[in-house]
Amino acid sequence: MLYVDQVGLQNPDGQKRFNFDDLAPLSKAANARTSPHMKKKRIAFVGTGGRALSFIEPVATAYRASNEIVALCDLSPARMAYYNGLLAGELGYHAVPAYTADRFDEMITKEKPDTVFVCTKDDTHHDYIVRALHAGCDVITEKPMTTDAAKCRAILDAQRATGKSVRVAFNYRWAPFRTKVKELIATGVIGKVRSVNLEYLLDTNHGADYFRRWHASAAESGTLLVHKSTHHFDLVNWWLDAIPKQVFAYGDLVFYGKDNAVARGDEALTKYSRYTGEPAAKEDPFRLDLDESEQFKKIYRAGEADSGYIRDQNVFREGIDIHDQVSLNVRYRTGEVLTYSLVCYSPREGMRVTFNGDRGRIEYHEFIGSHMNRAVRPKDFKIEERPGYEAEGEWIKVFPHFKNSYVVAMPPATGAHGGADEILNRSFYAPDAPATDEWGRFAGHEQGAASILVGIAGVESIKRNLPVNINELVSLKPDATRLSELT
Repeated sequence: MLYVDQVGLQNPDGQKRFNFDDLAPLSKAANARTSPHMKKKRIAFVGTGGRALSFIEPVATAYRASNEIVALCDLSPARMAYYNGLLAGELGYHAVPAYTADRFDEMITKEKPDTVFVCTKDDTHHDYIVRALHAGCDVITEKPMTTDAAKCRAILDAQRATGKSVRVAFNYRWAPFRTKVKELIATGVIGKVRSVNLEYLLDTNHGADYFRRWHASAAESGTLLVHKSTHHFDLVNWWLDAIPKQVFAYGDLVFYGKDNAVARGDEALTKYSRYTGEPAAKEDPFRLDLDESEQFKKIYRAGEADSGYIRDQNVFREGIDIHDQVSLNVRYRTGEVLTYSLVCYSPREGMRVTFNGDRGRIEYHEFIGSHMNRAVRPKDFKIEERPGYEAEGEWIKVFPHFKNSYVVAMPPATGAHGGADEILNRSFYAPDAPATDEWGRFAGHEQGAASILVGIAGVESIKRNLPVNINELVSLKPDATRLSELT
């Protein structure tokens, strides 16, 4: 039986495997020890939507002694004004120069960032990454790294040409529960893993939100096989330390969109283009009212005029061209097989993963409730309790061959993304953050590509109704067999 003591996790032989103290955020005292003569890392943020806050706030607060926000860049001056108000006010920092998107190169020339952090719309990631690399900057990008094979190749080419680094913010890797799964597999608890099954359910709160936004356009998001599933494909790649080789997929739009609503008898829910300010939508269970959230009013409502972005579009409108239900199989270079499914209209939200090894089986369940990006500070993050809410929590259970099964004891998961965001931000910003990680949680451009290429190949497979070899799309070190061999 595995158990938790005061300092970490031990196996029956008493050997320490996983120390939770190592995951704790850098303390204020440690941050205060930063030398006043240390050169601060200069960071510019491009993209100031809701997700950017979780990366900007730590720089302005916990890690301000060793980092400096030198500029913001966005399509919308209104959104940047909101962030500057937050920086100069509630966060106790100061306003920073704000550049519209057409002045991105000017921003780099004038402000001289060491690192550019990209949080823009997915289909624009490659443009800012490539330009930042050629300007001599390192890059951190929110997932997915980009949305199609050509853009992926452009990023890999730019990195090779410049030698600068690209990191992908795969926060899923950094949650303690998921890191524990990695350890169990790596230490051979169930022998060699032969197959994986991963089912992810998005509910009609979180899942629907992708269909209100630009994500519902395949040209902008690459579909949810790229935007959302990149999390899941990266987890399996990383858990197995394996490189995906071939993909076959099916995908359909069966719930969202006007035609599906009409066919179910829900035509009344299709009569308005958006929800905010629409009296007829008052009782609509899919309604999102931007005026009910101070953050949404200031980021999205105020930003409509200068960005053209409507955040609360009707999920049953015409023109949605992404899938809301996907089934996919992946074969890895090392022989393992993944069976994957994504459903975006479930009454409950969560993930179940099973690993079948030649010495046993691991089951990982993660049903911690529904949430959506509400552009709130980490301290204000909360799981949303809605009808159908069932919080079973997270648990890991091991089923060895010919032995009794056991639950792997873990502390409660707290904070956004299962506690991952805080740990990931430490790896980005802490002055004492190690350059390498015991569990290989750092993800560079090649590992970022290995993730998105599963989804990109899946989209292509759906179009062709044929399996797709990933190296036909982008050649990822053909002689490598393990993900850890990729940057």
